[in-house]
Amino acid sequence: MEETKTDYALMKETEQNKRALLREDKCDKYDYLAAVACGAVGGLVDIFLVGTPGNSVLGKWTDSQVDSAVKGFAKLVGWNPRQAQKENVASAIGFLERKYKVNYDQRHTADVGNAFNMSAKNHHMMSLSHSPDIVGLFFSILNQFTSTSSFIANGKIITIATDTYELQGGNFIAKLFCGVANWFGHIMSDIAGSSGARGNAGRGAGVVMPFYELFQFCKFGSFKVGNDRQDLATIATRAFQEGYDFRFGMAAAIPVVLTDLSIRLIWALRRHFQYELPVKECVPTSQHADLRIMLLLGNGTLCVMDGIDAGVRSGGNFLTFFMRLNLIAWFRFVT
Repeated sequence: MEETKTDYALMKETEQNKRALLREDKCDKYDYLAAVACGAVGGLVDIFLVGTPGNSVLGKWTDSQVDSAVKGFAKLVGWNPRQAQKENVASAIGFLERKYKVNYDQRHTADVGNAFNMSAKNHHMMSLSHSPDIVGLFFSILNQFTSTSSFIANGKIITIATDTYELQGGNFIAKLFCGVANWFGHIMSDIAGSSGARGNAGRGAGVVMPFYELFQFCKFGSFKVGNDRQDLATIATRAFQEGYDFRFGMAAAIPVVLTDLSIRLIWALRRHFQYELPVKECVPTSQHADLRIMLLLGNGTLCVMDGIDAGVRSGGNFLTFFMRLNLIAWFRFVT
């Protein structure tokens, strides 16, 4: 009887020690295996379903989702497909282009007084106000209030004067609200390409991924592209012109989100069902060191597979290598 009680006490003490270790956020071999497996699945999705712009299974899906979002937004702000007699995305984009006109929408070198070279394919990247991030919002408000346009050209910020532009509103707050609405509405008119390009059955040049425009400051490096050598800023611009835009960024984010969510789910399920910890201790937040290690390992596995695939398939062409890189995955890994 005493021996039985002793064994029970030892088992109870072992279980208590195990729970104490769990609360210290220690990874075991199964955590490492699960993280690597999740990262590998994300890597396979990235290699075979994301690929490169123009040759991406998921990219075609995200393109269609963006088209649907643009049409939905256009209907929300007054677009009537029946009245327009067209229900395609080109008609919706045309409506938004007319409704959300801005003073910083120069498209060609001649539009900026030949101050620098620019074309319809890259003006959404060069114009800072076209960026769907805090940088774009800041410069859009600044340009609308000061009747200017701001660009990045040759690694520098260049500002030019435009025609006088006056925001609607009776006071500063009203004008500021109008400026934000114009910025967002104009982004929505450009995110799926221009009405002219989409009307000709093309994909069109969308807008950049958040903060991608900052690559234009990277005027360094000498990377092989065919028989030429170019710096990183030029390569990033060429990649954007080839379709590495916000829509493709959404496709690239899918394996990253898949890896992240699957690791968090496995971590939470193990803690709750295997170790019988209360639900409040199974919420997968960044406060848990073991979860952070699993996420680091999972995203690292995804990035290693992505980098190897890009290196093998690029054949030494850095532009191809850059376009095959999943920048969302690498950014997530770094953070």
